[in-house]
Amino acid sequence: MVAGEASGDLLAALLLQAVHQRWAGVPAFGIGGPRMAEQGFEAWWPHHKLAVHGLGWDVLLRYREIVGIRKQLFARLVENPPSLFIGVDAPDFNLDLEAQLRARGVKTVHFVCPSVWAWRAERLLTMRRSVDHVLCLFPFEPALLAQHGIAATYVGHPLAQVIPMQVDRAAARQQLGLGLEDDVLALLPGSRRSEIRYLAPVFFQAAARIAKARPHVKFLLPAVPGLEAVIAQAARDSAMAQRVQIVSGQSHTVLAACDATLIASGTATLEAALFKRPMVIAYRMGAMSWHWMRRKRLQPWVGLPNILSGEFVVPEFLQDQATPRALADAALHWLDCKAADPSVLRGLETRFDALHERLRRDTGTLAAQAIDNMLHA
Repeated sequence: MVAGEASGDLLAALLLQAVHQRWAGVPAFGIGGPRMAEQGFEAWWPHHKLAVHGLGWDVLLRYREIVGIRKQLFARLVENPPSLFIGVDAPDFNLDLEAQLRARGVKTVHFVCPSVWAWRAERLLTMRRSVDHVLCLFPFEPALLAQHGIAATYVGHPLAQVIPMQVDRAAARQQLGLGLEDDVLALLPGSRRSEIRYLAPVFFQAAARIAKARPHVKFLLPAVPGLEAVIAQAARDSAMAQRVQIVSGQSHTVLAACDATLIASGTATLEAALFKRPMVIAYRMGAMSWHWMRRKRLQPWVGLPNILSGEFVVPEFLQDQATPRALADAALHWLDCKAADPSVLRGLETRFDALHERLRRDTGTLAAQAIDNMLHA
């Protein structure tokens, strides 16, 4: 198995738990993180070695190291071929490796369909060459892949199991020292250092505008452990250090407690939807990465709640559109609806309830069953 980043580690651990229930004692090894290790996984390299973002210097500086790891891993797997290779997300690393292994007779599974329905549709050709089966998190993906001759199974999204249909907002607020009547805006500028660099300053500037317009609003920011210092410095640079409560981790508690969130595009937007929270989605990146990704884009939406709904149920602001003023105005709209037009919030909550129901499945068991079916077809 190869999992990149914390989200891949979580997905892989869920799958490993179900695999071990079906095939007790089966060894698993490759690249992974601490959650996989808890399931008996032997990590030859830690998963954070694959955690890069965009197309700028971060990738260029790490390119030789990552390619070297892939070559070493391929050599080890060819020398002692596994019964099955599972690539968990990380398509830039895994798809080429899967193609090489499949050509050598190793069965391959890719867990998490790359977002070929949103951008980089050319990956479908690579997937058809690389994988025997794809485990999909979203219900519309298997039919799309089948059109291109790629076998796939919908297994649900594990976050829809982890996050309850109804959350206890009062308990979350008590845990964070907030009052039940407080107006609370959560700031989630991303989980990568590069995302913090591009988004945190504009989020803090937007928060400053909101604070000026609504002095009573309280701001929460759940910082990824290890990036607290970077975020705290961005808060000081924006003169918002005294207004924003920065907590280590606890993103789910913060989402449960808040009235609305200003949030970076990514998996966190799906988490916010599962918590039934209004949101303003934003994203910024380096100019070179933005130019390349914009040309590959296939849909008008980038946020998962909008993609899954097929319309703009929440606003999105990308690159130059993501200004402090635009973000502040959109966030204030949600906060104002709390008192002035709660029916708008109830309508959004109903949409997110339906989305939650569609995604809630026993992901680990369904994934293990799909693998069993593939191996014995």
